[in-house]
Amino acid sequence: MGSNGARLASAAAPVTSFAAEANGRGWDLLLLCLSGFILTSVARLHQLFPTLDVVRPVTVTGVLAIALCLIDRLPANRLGTLRMPATRYLLALMGWMALSVPGALWPGGAFATFVDFAKTALIYLVIVTAMRSARDIERLTLVYFCGTVVFAAVVLSRMQFDLGVEGRMARLYLYDSNDFATYAVTAMPLGLYFASSGPRLLRSLAWAGIAVLAVGLIWSGSRGGFLAVLAVIAYFLLRYTTVRGSWRLSAVVALGVLVAATAQNTYWARISTVFRPGQDYNLTSDQGRLQIWRRGVGYMIQHPVLGVGAGNFPRAEGTISPLAARQRLGRGLKWGPPHNSYVQVGAELGVPGLVTFLAFLVSVFRALQALPAVGPPASPRSGDRAITPRLAQALTASLIGFAVGSFFLTLAYHDMLYTLCGFALGLRQVSVNAARKQRSSAAPRFDDATSLATG
Repeated sequence: MGSNGARLASAAAPVTSFAAEANGRGWDLLLLCLSGFILTSVARLHQLFPTLDVVRPVTVTGVLAIALCLIDRLPANRLGTLRMPATRYLLALMGWMALSVPGALWPGGAFATFVDFAKTALIYLVIVTAMRSARDIERLTLVYFCGTVVFAAVVLSRMQFDLGVEGRMARLYLYDSNDFATYAVTAMPLGLYFASSGPRLLRSLAWAGIAVLAVGLIWSGSRGGFLAVLAVIAYFLLRYTTVRGSWRLSAVVALGVLVAATAQNTYWARISTVFRPGQDYNLTSDQGRLQIWRRGVGYMIQHPVLGVGAGNFPRAEGTISPLAARQRLGRGLKWGPPHNSYVQVGAELGVPGLVTFLAFLVSVFRALQALPAVGPPASPRSGDRAITPRLAQALTASLIGFAVGSFFLTLAYHDMLYTLCGFALGLRQVSVNAARKQRSSAAPRFDDATSLATG
């Protein structure tokens, strides 16, 4: 009997040691490089503090992360990443983008866009491959949230942004006010994740960060950001099952009180135009979003297979647009962006590109939904099985915010999206790895099973 118990304990030991190993390891150089990339490529902190730009932190941290991932992580992790449907769709999108280069309206611009997107896809692969446990993803989501808060706090404190006639931010380094609003909305669910669990100090700091983001969202005056945050709130109230309903309602009420106390009449006047479309230039002007979207659909119909070329929407506006003839008459014409990520992909990469892009997004959401929906309350010492459901739902809310906000913005190839998707698929990967490891470790070896049967 004692011998049998020893054998069973020996068979179960790898499971315990695996869990301890996965949750016990902290920061390493690869995670630090990924954090640096997130803080510079997404949060743009090197633009807030120009001295950091001397060392080209985006390039340095990105290259180091790729090199360390190739050296430090197991090939099996890389193969698992490539088997994921989302990864395959992303690689297919990148390949289709490459095919659009030769026939683009401006091949040079299309090639530059392809190179930038290839770098983004590589970082996505590194994030998914580099994750050892849900704790690693939790660490990087905290970096993402903190980077957003620092960006918002610095911009609001310096007050160096331009205020337009409507009292909204008009210039935010390389973000405009609408881009920043969507960025803030994607970070808020991650802030709520940390505000609902963990040490008391972290919860307090998370609430402070959420308040900063809410104020920044108000100052942005973005109607797309307003709709995105409504979508996130709806998901948070109705589907965020890993947090008590009373806590969720209290959090939404607290945010509502903050917005009501901070927002001025100019903000509500601007937001009210969402419900009074007849007064919105986006619906009445030929340079408004609605007409731009219609022209974008026209470009997709004219070039249904490969589109006008990656990054070539502005070129299409100035050369093949129905309004292009104005320029021969000496009238000005803005070679502007599509202001819609889905129109952007459809016009620039054709129908197959748009289908692939949508399939990528759907596969990311499905990967998150495949994770456990309900788990025990998380605590500072919780293991992966406790924090994975909460992280999955927080990332789902973030991606919902992006999906809605990007409907009004040109963000289809932005690092923001693929960083969040990397977190989501990394969480899926570590969950699959842990389940596989547990099954293989729990199954007794043949000789152990024979001994148990004959003992």
